[in-house]
Amino acid sequence: MNEVNNREVLIWLNSIGVSNVTVNKLLRYFENISDIWKVSTDEILSLKGIRSSVKDKIISKRKESVLENILIKIKKNDINVMTVFDEDYPNRLRYIYNNPAVLYYKGSFSEVDKLSIGIVGSRKATSYGKWVSGKFSNELSELGITIISGMAKGIDTEAHKGALKGSGRTIAVLGSGLDNIYPKNNKKLYDRICECGAVVSEFPLGTEPYASNFPQRNRIISGLSLGILVIEATEKSGSLITVEHAIEQGKEVFAIPGNINSIFSRGTNYLIKDGAKIVMDIEDILEEIDEFKNISIRSDEKFDYSELSSMEMKIIECIRKEPTHCDNIVYMTGLDISTVSSTLTILELKGIVKELPGRVYILC
Repeated sequence: MNEVNNREVLIWLNSIGVSNVTVNKLLRYFENISDIWKVSTDEILSLKGIRSSVKDKIISKRKESVLENILIKIKKNDINVMTVFDEDYPNRLRYIYNNPAVLYYKGSFSEVDKLSIGIVGSRKATSYGKWVSGKFSNELSELGITIISGMAKGIDTEAHKGALKGSGRTIAVLGSGLDNIYPKNNKKLYDRICECGAVVSEFPLGTEPYASNFPQRNRIISGLSLGILVIEATEKSGSLITVEHAIEQGKEVFAIPGNINSIFSRGTNYLIKDGAKIVMDIEDILEEIDEFKNISIRSDEKFDYSELSSMEMKIIECIRKEPTHCDNIVYMTGLDISTVSSTLTILELKGIVKELPGRVYILC
């Protein structure tokens, strides 16, 4: 056999389905993991603490053609690979439990990603939850903080979009191989993240988005982040698994409070009850994490309201803090429905407000 290095052996083991736990055992057995490519079949069969099915897999797949096909597939898909043997492997991941031996990625990592926050929440997010996710990720990214999430529907998707809207960086950690974009309708978002950050996975190419993969990938989201913000979550949400990883890793946990009658707020409200920091604005996050304390918040308004009418300003004040239904705007302003509707239309045309489903309005 040709000489195979440690790095290539890690990629090969990962690609044939050998778990990180087993890889760590092999790293204890062999001074150089590449030795597994050279030793006899009997020596592999004699390894203790490793399942027979895994040993058989290693023996049957220990072929130059298998490794060559893996490396060709990676190159063909324009995938970058980093391993725990590489200097550019993220330091925050080196010391977490069950750290990924191999990471596949598109895009790039940057020094600025050291200032990062993970944002997670429900796939079946409410309009309010999506608004909060976009708002917080946008405001944090404008301060140079990288947003890390999982590119799932709902809260994750809005977190990435908010970061991109803020011209910031964002990292998506997938529960599938990088050639299996999930959800598929996030293909454009996937491409944009690759341009302004990175899409990452520990799963080899060809891996489908199996449900069991997502709890596993959550430890990478929390591992790369200085803290985790949970925006909406049910009592048994996968987001709470990310929180468990964050607590294990010694990371700060933040939660957005929600309606006590909403199933999508039960998880976050229980987190707050159990000691997570309640978050009302980004200052609540910045003041809690040491690395963020020197970041100054820019106070400039996004829009120039000086030329708006008093009626327009009345309506803007109603929706400045949160999404508001048209009927509530009518009630709070005392204006008739036709006046409110026509003024909202004008503000939409000016790019100041945006209508959400159900006649709910927010500031852009």
